[in-house]
Amino acid sequence: MSLMHHLRCRRGILVVVVACLLTLSAIVLLSDDPEIALVIGEPYEAMRQRSSASIDSAIPDHSWFNIPKSDARLRFADPQFGFVTPLARFFTVSFTDEKVRSVRMSPQIEPLLLDDTLKVILDLQDQWRKAGWVPIRLNDYPSFADTPQWRAQLRDVNKVGAAYWRAGDKYQLMLLAHRFKDNRRPTEERYLITLGIHRSRGVQ
Repeated sequence: MSLMHHLRCRRGILVVVVACLLTLSAIVLLSDDPEIALVIGEPYEAMRQRSSASIDSAIPDHSWFNIPKSDARLRFADPQFGFVTPLARFFTVSFTDEKVRSVRMSPQIEPLLLDDTLKVILDLQDQWRKAGWVPIRLNDYPSFADTPQWRAQLRDVNKVGAAYWRAGDKYQLMLLAHRFKDNRRPTEERYLITLGIHRSRGVQ
Protein backbone atom coordinates (compact mmCIF):
# COMPACT_ATOMS: atom_id res chain seq x y z
CA MET A 1 0.00 0.00 0.00
CA SER A 2 1.45 3.37 -1.01
CA LEU A 3 1.80 6.19 1.45
CA MET A 4 -0.69 8.27 -0.55
CA HIS A 5 -3.29 5.47 -0.50
CA HIS A 6 -2.73 5.00 3.23
CA LEU A 7 -3.30 8.70 3.87
CA ARG A 8 -6.49 8.68 1.77
CA CYS A 9 -7.85 5.74 3.80
CA ARG A 10 -7.07 7.45 7.08
CA ARG A 11 -8.69 10.67 5.84
CA GLY A 12 -11.82 8.73 4.82
CA ILE A 13 -12.06 7.05 8.21
CA LEU A 14 -11.64 10.42 9.93
CA VAL A 15 -14.49 11.91 7.86
CA VAL A 16 -16.79 9.02 8.83
CA VAL A 17 -15.86 9.33 12.51
CA VAL A 18 -16.48 13.11 12.50
CA ALA A 19 -19.85 12.63 10.77
CA CYS A 20 -20.88 10.04 13.36
CA LEU A 21 -19.85 12.33 16.21
CA LEU A 22 -21.83 15.24 14.73
CA THR A 23 -24.91 13.04 14.36
CA LEU A 24 -24.56 11.78 17.92
CA SER A 25 -24.16 15.35 19.17
CA ALA A 26 -27.36 16.40 17.40
CA ILE A 27 -29.26 13.49 18.95
CA VAL A 28 -27.93 14.36 22.40
CA LEU A 29 -28.85 18.02 21.99
CA LEU A 30 -32.38 17.10 20.88
CA SER A 31 -32.83 14.66 23.76
CA ASP A 32 -31.65 17.36 26.17
CA ASP A 33 -34.52 19.68 25.20
CA PRO A 34 -36.87 20.07 28.17
CA GLU A 35 -40.12 18.30 27.40
CA ILE A 36 -43.59 17.83 28.77
CA ALA A 37 -44.57 14.23 28.08
CA LEU A 38 -48.26 13.52 28.59
CA VAL A 39 -51.41 11.73 27.56
CA ILE A 40 -54.79 13.43 27.77
CA GLY A 41 -56.83 11.96 30.63
CA GLU A 42 -53.94 10.49 32.62
CA PRO A 43 -53.13 11.43 36.24
CA TYR A 44 -51.43 14.81 36.25
CA GLU A 45 -48.68 13.54 38.55
CA ALA A 46 -47.80 10.81 36.05
CA MET A 47 -47.17 13.57 33.50
CA ARG A 48 -44.94 15.45 35.96
CA GLN A 49 -42.88 12.33 36.72
CA ARG A 50 -42.40 11.52 33.05
CA SER A 51 -41.48 15.05 31.95
CA SER A 52 -38.00 16.55 32.01
CA ALA A 53 -39.36 20.13 32.10
CA SER A 54 -40.40 21.44 35.51
CA ILE A 55 -44.09 22.24 36.02
CA ASP A 56 -46.11 22.88 39.18
CA SER A 57 -48.38 20.27 40.76
CA ALA A 58 -52.10 20.17 40.11
CA ILE A 59 -54.39 21.82 42.67
CA PRO A 60 -56.70 19.21 44.27
CA ASP A 61 -60.41 19.65 43.55
CA HIS A 62 -59.76 22.41 41.00
CA SER A 63 -59.99 22.90 37.25
CA TRP A 64 -57.07 25.09 36.26
CA PHE A 65 -53.84 25.05 34.27
CA ASN A 66 -50.10 25.26 34.78
CA ILE A 67 -47.24 26.49 32.59
CA PRO A 68 -43.81 24.81 32.28
CA LYS A 69 -41.07 26.78 34.00
CA SER A 70 -38.94 26.86 30.83
CA ASP A 71 -39.34 26.55 27.10
CA ALA A 72 -40.34 22.95 26.43
CA ARG A 73 -41.44 20.73 23.63
CA LEU A 74 -44.53 18.53 23.85
CA ARG A 75 -44.09 14.78 23.56
CA PHE A 76 -47.56 13.34 23.20
CA ALA A 77 -46.88 9.98 24.81
CA ASP A 78 -49.78 7.87 23.58
CA PRO A 79 -48.18 4.62 22.30
CA GLN A 80 -50.23 4.68 19.09
CA PHE A 81 -50.92 8.35 18.39
CA GLY A 82 -47.72 9.93 19.70
CA PHE A 83 -45.87 12.88 18.18
CA VAL A 84 -43.33 15.55 19.17
CA THR A 85 -43.46 19.33 18.69
CA PRO A 86 -40.67 21.89 18.48
CA LEU A 87 -39.80 23.85 21.60
CA ALA A 88 -42.61 26.10 22.80
CA ARG A 89 -42.65 29.27 24.88
CA PHE A 90 -46.44 29.51 25.25
CA PHE A 91 -47.51 26.17 26.73
CA THR A 92 -50.40 25.41 29.11
CA VAL A 93 -51.49 22.08 30.57
CA SER A 94 -55.03 22.14 31.95
CA PHE A 95 -56.28 19.75 34.62
CA THR A 96 -59.49 18.75 36.37
CA ASP A 97 -59.57 16.53 39.45
CA GLU A 98 -55.78 16.10 39.14
CA LYS A 99 -56.02 14.62 35.64
CA VAL A 100 -54.67 16.12 32.42
CA ARG A 101 -57.65 17.66 30.62
CA SER A 102 -56.14 19.49 27.63
CA VAL A 103 -53.09 21.21 26.17
CA ARG A 104 -52.87 24.58 24.45
CA MET A 105 -49.54 25.74 23.07
CA SER A 106 -47.63 27.48 20.29
CA PRO A 107 -44.94 25.10 18.99
CA GLN A 108 -42.35 27.85 18.56
CA ILE A 109 -40.27 30.14 20.74
CA GLU A 110 -40.80 33.27 18.61
CA PRO A 111 -43.03 34.44 15.74
CA LEU A 112 -41.87 32.66 12.58
CA LEU A 113 -41.41 33.58 8.94
CA LEU A 114 -43.96 32.03 6.60
CA ASP A 115 -41.60 29.38 5.21
CA ASP A 116 -40.67 28.27 8.75
CA THR A 117 -44.32 28.34 9.82
CA LEU A 118 -45.31 26.00 7.02
CA LYS A 119 -42.34 23.75 7.73
CA VAL A 120 -43.45 23.29 11.36
CA ILE A 121 -47.10 22.75 10.41
CA LEU A 122 -46.39 20.28 7.60
CA ASP A 123 -44.01 18.29 9.81
CA LEU A 124 -46.69 18.02 12.51
CA GLN A 125 -49.32 16.96 9.98
CA ASP A 126 -46.93 14.35 8.59
CA GLN A 127 -46.36 12.96 12.09
CA TRP A 128 -50.12 12.81 12.69
CA ARG A 129 -50.82 10.97 9.45
CA LYS A 130 -48.11 8.40 10.17
CA ALA A 131 -49.45 7.88 13.71
CA GLY A 132 -53.02 7.31 12.56
CA TRP A 133 -54.62 10.71 13.12
CA VAL A 134 -57.10 11.70 10.40
CA PRO A 135 -58.20 15.19 9.31
CA ILE A 136 -61.85 16.03 9.95
CA ARG A 137 -64.29 18.79 8.88
CA LEU A 138 -62.44 18.92 5.57
CA ASN A 139 -65.24 20.68 3.68
CA ASP A 140 -64.73 23.77 5.80
CA TYR A 141 -61.19 23.28 7.08
CA PRO A 142 -58.86 21.49 4.64
CA SER A 143 -55.46 20.47 5.95
CA PHE A 144 -52.62 22.96 5.59
CA ALA A 145 -50.49 22.72 2.45
CA ASP A 146 -47.66 24.70 0.89
CA THR A 147 -49.70 26.12 -1.97
CA PRO A 148 -50.21 29.64 -3.35
CA GLN A 149 -53.78 29.57 -2.01
CA TRP A 150 -52.69 28.72 1.54
CA ARG A 151 -49.89 31.27 1.47
CA ALA A 152 -52.28 33.98 0.31
CA GLN A 153 -54.76 33.09 3.06
CA LEU A 154 -52.11 33.17 5.76
CA ARG A 155 -50.75 36.49 4.52
CA ASP A 156 -54.21 38.03 4.87
CA VAL A 157 -54.21 39.76 8.26
CA ASN A 158 -57.99 39.33 8.46
CA LYS A 159 -57.94 35.54 8.12
CA VAL A 160 -56.89 32.61 10.29
CA GLY A 161 -55.88 29.23 8.90
CA ALA A 162 -57.45 26.30 10.75
CA ALA A 163 -57.42 22.50 10.55
CA TYR A 164 -58.90 19.78 12.76
CA TRP A 165 -57.64 16.24 13.34
CA ARG A 166 -58.90 13.22 15.28
CA ALA A 167 -57.16 10.14 16.70
CA GLY A 168 -59.72 7.33 16.65
CA ASP A 169 -62.32 7.96 19.33
CA LYS A 170 -59.68 9.14 21.82
CA TYR A 171 -58.40 12.63 20.99
CA GLN A 172 -59.05 15.66 18.84
CA LEU A 173 -56.82 18.60 18.05
CA MET A 174 -57.15 22.04 16.56
CA LEU A 175 -54.34 23.68 14.60
CA LEU A 176 -54.42 27.41 13.90
CA ALA A 177 -52.01 29.80 12.19
CA HIS A 178 -52.25 33.52 11.57
CA ARG A 179 -50.17 36.55 10.74
CA PHE A 180 -48.75 38.36 13.76
CA LYS A 181 -47.36 41.87 14.11
CA ASP A 182 -43.95 41.44 15.70
CA ASN A 183 -42.89 44.82 17.08
CA ARG A 184 -39.28 43.66 17.18
CA ARG A 185 -39.35 43.09 13.40
CA PRO A 186 -41.93 45.56 12.06
CA THR A 187 -40.91 45.12 8.42
CA GLU A 188 -41.18 41.31 8.40
CA GLU A 189 -44.16 38.99 7.98
CA ARG A 190 -44.27 36.83 11.08
CA TYR A 191 -46.73 34.13 12.11
CA LEU A 192 -48.05 32.35 15.19
CA ILE A 193 -49.18 28.72 15.37
CA THR A 194 -51.63 27.50 18.01
CA LEU A 195 -52.19 23.85 18.85
CA GLY A 196 -54.98 22.63 21.14
CA ILE A 197 -55.49 18.97 22.13
CA HIS A 198 -58.33 17.44 24.14
CA ARG A 199 -60.41 14.29 24.44
CA SER A 200 -62.55 13.42 21.44
CA ARG A 201 -66.06 14.84 21.50
CA GLY A 202 -67.41 12.88 18.59
CA VAL A 203 -67.23 15.73 16.08
CA GLN A 204 -67.45 14.43 12.50
